[in-house]
Formats: sequence, C-alpha cells, structure tokens
Amino acid sequence: MKAPGADSGFDVGDTVEVFCDHEKDGERVRGWVKGVVVQVDNKLVAVQFRSNVFLTDGWMVPDRILWYSLSSDQIRGTGANKKPARVVIPEY
Repeated sequence: MKAPGADSGFDVGDTVEVFCDHEKDGERVRGWVKGVVVQVDNKLVAVQFRSNVFLTDGWMVPDRILWYSLSSDQIRGTGANKKPARVVIPEY
C-alpha cells in the first residue's frame, strides 16, 4: 500500500502502452496498444486511445478511455517520456 500523494511514475500527457483488447485493422485483438495518460490520482491512471478499446471484465463495449490501478502489470511506460534535462544558465 502506498501513502497518499506518492509518486505514481505517470504524469498527464505521458505516452504509455496498455495490454487490452483493442481494434486493429478492423478486428478485435488482444495485445499492447499505445495511449496517452489523461488523469492520475492516488490509486488510478486514466489512459485515452485513438482507437476503440474493450474492457474484458464484463461487457465488451467499445470505449476510448480505460482506467488502471497504479500497481497494474497491464500498463507500462514507453520510455519516450523522458523530460529534457533542465539547462542552468549561470549568472555573471
């Protein structure tokens, strides 16, 4: 269990990969698909997608946003989210 306000490792705007059912070339497949983090709180991460995704724990209804717990093994960063190092300009 994490303390409230603990760093989740995800920020809004990060590109992530999620393992879920999604549409690819007009067919539903299960695998990794890229999405963008649109909300982060103490327990959950909301990821938005450009194509339909499906929540498989119930109705197979297409959606564009899925929620994942921070400890889920079905969400991972892409490594493309590295923020550029801050350049310090010395004052003379």
